[in-house]
Amino acid sequence: MSEKAIFAGGCFWCMIQPFDTQPGIQSVTSGYTGGHVANPTYEQVLSHTTGHTEAVEIEFNPTVISYEKLVEIYWQQTDPTDALGQFEDRGDNYRPVIFYINEKQKKIAEKSRKALQESGRFTEPIVTTIEPAAIFYPAEDYHQDFYQKDPERYKDAHINRANFIEKNW
Repeated sequence: MSEKAIFAGGCFWCMIQPFDTQPGIQSVTSGYTGGHVANPTYEQVLSHTTGHTEAVEIEFNPTVISYEKLVEIYWQQTDPTDALGQFEDRGDNYRPVIFYINEKQKKIAEKSRKALQESGRFTEPIVTTIEPAAIFYPAEDYHQDFYQKDPERYKDAHINRANFIEKNW
């Protein structure tokens, strides 16, 4: 039994490990979604001409880890008050989005976003959008499992995010 979840939270390199290490996760794939070009390349997405957002597609066993738990983990990897990118990654291809696959996921995400806003954890508004899932295109192989393939570069790419997480979560 498996379900899928799609989250965008800036550079997809930094979004793999927090989910990949959880029980019940069957796979985490880096890729692109939400654009208007079929099978975009990394270079095309970086050009800001395809409309795609870097995201991760998570295949999970809902009897082991719930979608609610995945959303909770998602919030703790992002700055939900920054609509223009995440950390050093700027632009629409790095915007924070929860892409829902069905109405149940949409309701869970909306309830979670409302609870986060009302929690007072952040003084700025929560601007992460919740949008219907579009076609998800896996990124090139060298982007998959990046934190394992190039741990030093991952650490450098992750430092600003890690500092934000430590300070805010």
